[in-house]
Amino acid sequence: MSNVVRNKPVFSPLLCEVAQSDTVQILHLLHTSFLGLTEREAANRLEQIGHNEVADKRLQPWWMQLARTFVNPFILVLAILILVSFMTDVVLTSGPNRSWTKILLLSVMILVSCLLRFWQEFRSQRVLQHLQSMVQTTATVLRRRDDAAEPVRSDVPLTTLVPGDLIALSAGDMIPADVRLLSARDFFVSQSVLTGEAMPIEKYDNEFMSEESRRTSARSARSALTANDLLEMPQLCFMGTNVVSGTATAVVVSTGRQTFFSTIASSVLSRRPPTSFDRGINQVSWLLLRGMVSMVPVVFLINGLTKGDWREAFSFGLAVAVGLTPEMLPLIVTTTLAKGAMSMARQKVIVKRLPAIQNLGAIDVLCTDKTGTLTEDRVTLIRHLDARGENSEWVLHLAALNSIHQTGLKNLLDRAILEHVHQDHQFQGNLPTPPRSHKIDELPFDFVRRRMSVIVQQEHEPPLLICKGAFKEVLRACSTIADQEQIRPLTEIAQARIEHMGKELQEEGYRIIAVAYKRLPSLHRQYSITDEHDLIFAGCIGFFDPPKLSARETIRALTAHGVAVKVLTGDTEEVTATICEDVGLDPSRTVLGREIEGMRDEELAEIAEQTTVFASVNPLQKARIILAIKSRGHTVGYIGDGVNDVTALREADVGISVDTAVDIAKETADIVLLEKSLLVLEQGIIVGRTVFGNSMKYLKMAISSNFGNALSLIIASAFLPFLPMLPLQLLVQNLLYDLSQLALPWDTVDHEVLAQPRQWKDSGLLRFTLCLGPISSIFDILTFLILWWIFHATLPATQSLFQSGWFVEGLLSQILIVHLIRTRKIPFIQRTASRSVLVLTGSVMIVGLIIPFTPFGASIGFQPLPFTYFPWLLAILLAYCVLTQVLKGWYLKRFHTWL
Repeated sequence: MSNVVRNKPVFSPLLCEVAQSDTVQILHLLHTSFLGLTEREAANRLEQIGHNEVADKRLQPWWMQLARTFVNPFILVLAILILVSFMTDVVLTSGPNRSWTKILLLSVMILVSCLLRFWQEFRSQRVLQHLQSMVQTTATVLRRRDDAAEPVRSDVPLTTLVPGDLIALSAGDMIPADVRLLSARDFFVSQSVLTGEAMPIEKYDNEFMSEESRRTSARSARSALTANDLLEMPQLCFMGTNVVSGTATAVVVSTGRQTFFSTIASSVLSRRPPTSFDRGINQVSWLLLRGMVSMVPVVFLINGLTKGDWREAFSFGLAVAVGLTPEMLPLIVTTTLAKGAMSMARQKVIVKRLPAIQNLGAIDVLCTDKTGTLTEDRVTLIRHLDARGENSEWVLHLAALNSIHQTGLKNLLDRAILEHVHQDHQFQGNLPTPPRSHKIDELPFDFVRRRMSVIVQQEHEPPLLICKGAFKEVLRACSTIADQEQIRPLTEIAQARIEHMGKELQEEGYRIIAVAYKRLPSLHRQYSITDEHDLIFAGCIGFFDPPKLSARETIRALTAHGVAVKVLTGDTEEVTATICEDVGLDPSRTVLGREIEGMRDEELAEIAEQTTVFASVNPLQKARIILAIKSRGHTVGYIGDGVNDVTALREADVGISVDTAVDIAKETADIVLLEKSLLVLEQGIIVGRTVFGNSMKYLKMAISSNFGNALSLIIASAFLPFLPMLPLQLLVQNLLYDLSQLALPWDTVDHEVLAQPRQWKDSGLLRFTLCLGPISSIFDILTFLILWWIFHATLPATQSLFQSGWFVEGLLSQILIVHLIRTRKIPFIQRTASRSVLVLTGSVMIVGLIIPFTPFGASIGFQPLPFTYFPWLLAILLAYCVLTQVLKGWYLKRFHTWL
């Protein structure tokens, strides 16, 4: 049991009272009836109580979003520097030496970074909210029109449910609120989100409670209820849990922030493990902070020892710390992710959690079901055969009765049966309901039996149980066969003949289900799954779902992008093999679910690495396969749309579902496809890699450039009799450099970067910095020598001239590194940046060249540069570009990677 649940027993008192009441009392307490609420009553309650939303899902107010942007390790560093500057420049200084300039400039840098990040996140959250609204989760509710006597069953958004609503639940539904069951049939619910228990538990109403359950409820009524008592009550279901199998009718007791889930939502959600993106960002952030902490003391000590002015050295060390702080990192990453989400939305890919974009780009294994992704998701009924393999209208009639009367989760096969009988006019009337029959009971589908049954009463005939489901599971429940108009025993010879017929159909690419039936002796009794025995095998239904025309091309494209496609399906080996061959996947080594049962985790991981197709696997086996693949260092995506996919969606690095999926699958997924196609997913992967590429550009630019600057400052400080650049000048340079990179989220990315999966790792950054960072120091030192030996003797004000010259050279070389690092190609010749990057970097370069000639430049210690300096500057910058490009080529050959 979860500690959260055990230690936080917060729940609605009404829920406790309803749990211990009978049906009439419950409806009275909730001011409703067996006919449900009227639309007017529901609207009034919605206005009074509010929408059915937990607090954690509500959009944060703007002021909380603004405050959160200041919670960042790099912003914290700048805030500490402001505090230190306030103490040294204001509190401990008096008279004309007191200065607020540095404090104001640092404050401007924090405000620019945080306000821009806030604005981007504010817009991003609203965009994300809009995108999520495109993925509707609904509940089936029973409501009456204001002027009508009979209720109407309809699907409404979960957020509009109110206490007193009567809802219908079936396999695949998410429990939309805290509810009290009024009736239930073979109703199993997974409460793992609240309790951590993986196995589903049975829920039922008071009518079917065992004597032990009644005693438990009676004891609970005599004592104070705990959270555990509530969760163990079989007649209660809770928001956030999901229906595994069965059907039920329930009345809504609590919604929104009054639900049990709402009281623990923040703790439940906080247990979500960090993604590879989160781990990578943290590693990179700490790498940069460690570099800053190690270099700043060195700069401080060298300047203090060589200049003798420790206060000035301390101030300069603070400026260096600012220069080493990539305060724009959160803004760049957030903007890049938000732009990626919008781009993916245009490709019909809805992102529910922004970091999932980068995780999508990082996947190198994509696991998928067969139906709808590799096939057209357009199942058509082609064959309806009896036990002899001959066409049989009786088999079709039985299958149609079963599909019509079931109230559980209707799948594609049910819809194909109903469409077929409509087209062939097998039944009369507008609705596909056969005459003179009504349903008595239902035994819903579950993933253990893999079959479902309905019990129908036809005129002047005993009750008829009609069972349909997986071929082998239905055949296993049969003891006789319908051979034309006779019932014969199911002998070994007959069973072998039937199994051979099924295998032949599967090898031809048909998806088959079996149909069986039997007459029941009594109408007035309770039916259960124990009645599914000694059935009469009627025949089988054959469906065909053709492979998508685009599937082969898409799989080829995914493979070219470094993504291996693996099929995880509950279908049989024969059907799966046929489809896989048609779309270009190799089914020669297919692993079946029964083979996985006896494997150790290490053995399964080894086999999963080499296997493309897994057939006849159950939900837990799907999740186990994904964990095995992840254990080999892969980043795994999984596409699923059913209840049986939920566990796998949770275990995958990126859970992917579709808009037509069951509610719990859409809620679990990180990404929702509005079109169930590998083609749109392949485009989403490209967007994810673009996000990674542009984010990594900033990191490599920032860390290598800042490292080179710090190295140059250490060298210059050791030999110059004055500071190579005043603290304020260094701050202005750093601010301009940061601004020049704000357009990176809109930049293009090399095709080579998009070709393979990419993950955030700090090891490559450190290597890149040590190789490329010192290049700028070489030309910084050359600039020092030119300024000292050529311009020192001929021009006055050597210190301000030196600082002005290095300011311009340092800024221009830093901005050029944007173009040099953003691509592995030759910039401006083989690969040019996007227009937004060109405009912004060009504008900042012009501003940097002008500053020494302006009053603002004079106020911070600059002086106009002589025009004879600019030919030297041009030569230095050209040489810098050439050497960087040469070393870039060496780096690519040596390490075979760039971004």
